[in-house]
Parts: sequence; C-alpha cells; structure tokens
Amino acid sequence: MTERKIINDPVFGFIHIPKGLLYDIVCHPVFQRLSRIKQLGLSSVVYPGAQHTRFQHSLGAFHLMSEAITSLKAKGNFIFDSEAEAVQAAILLHDVGHGPFSHVLENTLVAGISHEEISLMLMERINKDLKGQLNLAIQIFKDEYPKRFLHQLVSGQLDMDRLDYLRRDSFYTGVTEGNIGSARIIKMLDVKDDHLVVESKGIYSIENFLTSRRLMYWQVYLHKTSVACEKMLISTLLRAKELASQGMELFASPALRFFLYNRITKEDFYNNPLCLENFIQLDDNDIWTALKVWSNHEDKVLSTLSKGLINRNLFKVEIASTPLSKSQKDKLADQIADHLQIPRKDASYFLSTSTIENNMYKKEDDSIEILFGDGSTKNIADASDMLNISLLSRKVKKHYACYLRFEEVNR
Repeated sequence: MTERKIINDPVFGFIHIPKGLLYDIVCHPVFQRLSRIKQLGLSSVVYPGAQHTRFQHSLGAFHLMSEAITSLKAKGNFIFDSEAEAVQAAILLHDVGHGPFSHVLENTLVAGISHEEISLMLMERINKDLKGQLNLAIQIFKDEYPKRFLHQLVSGQLDMDRLDYLRRDSFYTGVTEGNIGSARIIKMLDVKDDHLVVESKGIYSIENFLTSRRLMYWQVYLHKTSVACEKMLISTLLRAKELASQGMELFASPALRFFLYNRITKEDFYNNPLCLENFIQLDDNDIWTALKVWSNHEDKVLSTLSKGLINRNLFKVEIASTPLSKSQKDKLADQIADHLQIPRKDASYFLSTSTIENNMYKKEDDSIEILFGDGSTKNIADASDMLNISLLSRKVKKHYACYLRFEEVNR
C-alpha cells in the first residue's frame, strides 16, 4: 500500500496525499506560498469568515479530482495510473500563478499577463526541480493531451476547481446558497466521445450548481463592497507606482519594490528571470505591510487611500442601469478635490466608474451535455425543464460608480 499523508480539511474531511510526486508538489516552496494568499482576496470586508487560502482550495480541488478519477474508472473509463497522477498534479498547480489579490495585481503591478500564463511558467519551473515529472501534467493543463476530457476536469464547465471553490467559499462566507452537491455531481460524471457528460439522473444537481454559481457571483464575488475595496487597492497601488516613477522613496518589501519601481510587461516575464523570482516572493503580507506604513506617508492621496483600506473606511458604491454622465463625474471630482484639498487631477484616484457583468453559462464555450439511457446527449439548456437555465446564458451588465465617501458629496 502506498504511503500517504493525511490532511484534515473542514469542508471535505480527510484528504489523502500519496507520497511521491503529489506530496513533493505540496511541499514545494512555490506551492507553499499559496498558504499566504487568501482565496477570496478582499471579500473578508463583507464576510469576515472568508479567511481561507488558495492552498486550502488547491488541496480541496485535488481531493475532488481523486474522487472523480475513481468514479470514472469504476464506470469503465480507462485511465492509466500515470494519467491519474498527472491530472491530479495539474489541478494541484492550477492556481499557482495567482498573486496577492489576484486580479488587482494583474491591473497594477504587472501588465498584459494573466495568472494562467504565470501558472504555466511556474509549473515549468517546478518541473525542472522535479526532473521532468510534470511533463504529462503540463500537457493536460495546456489541453495538448489526446484524452481531452482530462483537461475538462481541470478547466471546464464542471471542473474540480469550480466544484471546490463554490463549496469552500460557501462554507467560509456562510452564504449557504452556494453549497452545491459536489459529491453527487462527481458520481454522475461520465465520458462519451472523449467529452465529459452528466448522467440524466444528475440533471437537478447541475441545475442547482448553475443557480448556486450565479448566486455566489452576485452575493460574494461581485458584491458591491468587495468591488469598492478592490478599486481602492488598485488606486493605491497605481498611486504608489506613480510616486515611484517620480523617484519618491516608498517603503516596500524587496519583491514589492521590484514591481513598484519597474514597469513589468508580459515580455519581461518571459525574458527576465528576476520577474518570476520576485513574483514568487510576493504574497498578501507584502501588500498589507506596505499599506500600514503608507498610511502615514506625506503624499495625501497615498495615505488617505491606505488608511481607508486599513481602517475599512471604504468608497461608496452606486449601481445603476446606466453609466454616470460626464457632468456628474466632473461634479464628483470637483467635490473630492475640494474636500481633500488636493489637485483636481488627483481626484481620479478617488473616483472609479466601470461595469460588472456576468453570464453563468455559455453553451458555445464548453457545454454541459446530459447523457440519457439510450446513449443520446442533449445540452443542459435544452434538457432542463427549468426556465432559469436559459436565463443564465443571458449576460447581465451593471454600471457602477465608486467614490470617496463623505457627507458633502451628493448628486
């Protein structure tokens, strides 16, 4: 019997990690870094329980992948042990390229490169340390392996990433609507024509999954207070970068300093090894420590924004069906500049307008196919008798304005 390590997870109970490649991945410093990055970034400003990490999420997704492989093999789908280990390794590493507050970082400290691309670069780096043992995992991750359904388990409509984060985020936020029946969905999975399908008796679990995902997006991931907090952090980091470009001295850890004082593009990531080296040293602690120190900085814009984040003095958010007019934006900017006694051009750091949009199910992307007893398949949007499923594929778009909260501002 293979020796293994056991981790007690509050969502799924005991998670077994076999000694060998998979355990070596979990012990690798690049993977361990995920324990210092929160899964939900700034969502704890709304849901104080949302303190779980990307490390926990990755282990949970790995556990579900192990369950899925066991279930699919039991139904006669032939999966080599090497393929099973590779797809488990791929799901363990699927989020390894996330930085602190993920999408905030992608909009500020680095430009034009996604966390998926950085994940792949880090997988290649770990692969060198593990002497090529991740070759097959990387092929599956890049969707270059002949058995395409293995990639769908890592990245698809019903991948183990989604099944874990919905269960886990629901658990830690206390938003019970997101508590999907992941075990039931996994038991209903099968493969037909190299494509993941769901047995027809699992259709109600899929309806619940899609509905839960929609509710979690609007209640948690796109909650207006979280959006405001994220916009504040983006403004803070952009201001810090502007001051750094002017030669102003700012407190920062060595890794954060590298990204503040250099303009880092996608090309730099691929050509300058220092980018990746500094990236893997960055975690949530670098940002929070900098914000604490910046709260007392002489620059009023930087200190006001930093103080607001540290003390939860957040921007006001207004959501509407139409965007703010230019005159409304100009009026707000004038009031902000007057209130803070800052130059008018700097008021833009305290005012953000944009849109949030979401559609939970795009059948043209990677459809969920329902498998019936006669061997035929039908798309969930056609097979479901719930009107909600077809509504889920309709894009919902909302306009919002985030701005400094103070009594004098009124529209």
